[in-house]
Amino acid sequence: MSVDLSAAHDSVAQQELAHEQEFVDRVYQQLDQSTRNAEALAREGHGRGTLGHDGGLVERDAMVYQASRRIATLNAAHEGLVFGRLDLSAEGEDPRYIGRIGLRDEHRDSLLIDWRAPAAAVFYQATAADPQGVVRRRVLRCTGARVVAVEDDLLDPEAPNADALPVVGEGALMAQLSRARDRTMHSIVATIQAEQDQAIRAPSKGVVLISGGPGTGKTVVALHRAAYLLYTDRQRYERGGVLVVGPSGVFMRYIERVLPSLGETAVALRSLGEVVDGIRSFRHDDPAVADVKGSASMAELMRRTARQAVPGAPRELRVFYRDDNIVLTPRDLSQVRRTLLGHGKRNRQVPRAASALLDVMWRQVRGDRGRERGRDEFNDVMLGTAAFVDFVLTWWPALDATQVLGWLRDPDLLARVADGVLSTDQQALLSKSWGPVQEPAEYRVTADDWSVEDVALLDELRYQLGDVPEKPANRQDADFDPVAELFDENVPELTTIADRDLATGPRTSTRTEDDGYAHVLVDEAQDLTPMQWRMVGRRGRTATWTVVGDPAQSSWPVPADAARAREQALGDKARHPFHLSTNYRNSKEIYDFAARYAERVGLDADLPDAVRETGVEPSERTVVDLREGVRDAVTELAEAVQGTVGIVVPAARRTQVQGWLDSWTHLADDAAGGAQARVAVLTGLETKGLEFDGIVVVAPDEIEAESVTGRATLYVVLTRATQRMVTVTT
Repeated sequence: MSVDLSAAHDSVAQQELAHEQEFVDRVYQQLDQSTRNAEALAREGHGRGTLGHDGGLVERDAMVYQASRRIATLNAAHEGLVFGRLDLSAEGEDPRYIGRIGLRDEHRDSLLIDWRAPAAAVFYQATAADPQGVVRRRVLRCTGARVVAVEDDLLDPEAPNADALPVVGEGALMAQLSRARDRTMHSIVATIQAEQDQAIRAPSKGVVLISGGPGTGKTVVALHRAAYLLYTDRQRYERGGVLVVGPSGVFMRYIERVLPSLGETAVALRSLGEVVDGIRSFRHDDPAVADVKGSASMAELMRRTARQAVPGAPRELRVFYRDDNIVLTPRDLSQVRRTLLGHGKRNRQVPRAASALLDVMWRQVRGDRGRERGRDEFNDVMLGTAAFVDFVLTWWPALDATQVLGWLRDPDLLARVADGVLSTDQQALLSKSWGPVQEPAEYRVTADDWSVEDVALLDELRYQLGDVPEKPANRQDADFDPVAELFDENVPELTTIADRDLATGPRTSTRTEDDGYAHVLVDEAQDLTPMQWRMVGRRGRTATWTVVGDPAQSSWPVPADAARAREQALGDKARHPFHLSTNYRNSKEIYDFAARYAERVGLDADLPDAVRETGVEPSERTVVDLREGVRDAVTELAEAVQGTVGIVVPAARRTQVQGWLDSWTHLADDAAGGAQARVAVLTGLETKGLEFDGIVVVAPDEIEAESVTGRATLYVVLTRATQRMVTVTT
């Protein structure tokens, strides 16, 4: 008698799905009840505000705040709330269910364990070699509140209760690897592997360095580490904040769902063009210009620029007082400027500029009438003289970084401050990047002019200039009295940390108003320039850090300079290195292709082991008509894969190829699966940190030739696909 094993297996799988669905239904019922409880707490809190006394207002604020946080957490966890189950070898112990957040039932017993809790750690750490008391590890894959599949790993087949536990599916990890990609990164809490989990749960103090080749999960491990830190020490990290810095706006949009899906919202996600408050840039300079702006020598250039006389400011002052002609010569003004700058940051000296000038002027008063009336009257008369007041406000104004960066549009000023710092060729590249001064008084760089590389320069200038003194909050512009702003007694008391740091000369503090993060996470760290490391370092002087990168993928041409800047940013904090060695992204066929390229062009690449095979080798195509060749390749991949398809192009061809894609209406047809929405055109640098089911690499030789680090960029491109890859060249 034959037995249909396939049918029997399907029957067992359906029974297990039904059993898990019962539990998941119970969890979602409890989630709804918890949400109702939080909403009731919020209503009660609002009611406390009507009690008519201050205590009620305090209670209202506290209750509404806590209720709002809880509601946000519950709402964020709704998708894929339950994802894991542990069946243990200990006799009589109930299964542990693992989820995005923790929940208790109506009796206050644990219903769902938060994935970050110590009790859940074994879900990621147990292996067949070391099961740690786990007999079966099950991953539940859900769509909304519906369980659609389960995947089991039998870790301890010798356990007494092993025979009673059905094993379903091909294994959680391989099932996850086969999943189609969309345009956002997904949480991997269900499939975290042991070496990844060690990095996630590393000591919170110091710097965790996560390295590894392409596809090893560095980014998603780092994001899960941020969520883990917030869970284990929420008061510290939520109060101080967590800053996540990534290479591009495209990348930040790709990862933006990960932390909220883990129940964490107290995180600032910023690309390198958004790190500085009030500035947003997504445009990159040409590689040659970017190399100059990112170099460590630009710090000295910005320091010199911040100390220059204001272009167009008066160079001399002549006034008559009693019997004396008083003249402030260019030499006098230069000496006063050096004196003021010797006392601290430039903008902090704004209220002291008038006093410094009056000191020099008073020494020129020699007539009897002037000396007899004394210094106080001299000060009063000068401060009542429009010529003097206008001179001070024009000669030593409060400056912002955008204005000062604009000074460098003047080639003569640029040559002066760049002497011995930059070559004439490098100066020419900067001048071309910023453009000429349109009018003698128009030096400000507008928002449209900023590049991502300029943002670090602006931050350097902000530090060199110091804080712009703030106007009193109760003063209206109509009440502005310039004289009242010119003396020390009108300087607000130094009360903030930033004020105290900027007011002290020898301490060389690098705090800015953006400082104060408790944890800084830097992804694609190998691409940060020395100037960008200085910028990010200012925001993490007292922070713990997670630094993620792979040197072989670096787009910065002088890694030694960047390494020095990185070490300066991280300081003397303890280092905790973790290396990830398994490529979970690429099929073996695709990664072997990329690895051969890396070896052929001499990249010192970290080559992880790819664990998955598809049987489909990458296709290299040489065509006569590039447009038609790309069209055919994109159509083929869109039909072959269910997820996203990336068209990676040289930067010079981006607009051209985007136009091709927009014109290919056949990709929107049902026959092609409505594929046009799944296809994106990107440059090589824009693919950093991203992944696609299929990749079409257009003119790879041109990508390689774009910059001195073009080989590393092309290597990155060749490691973006999970299933299919085609290269097209003429």
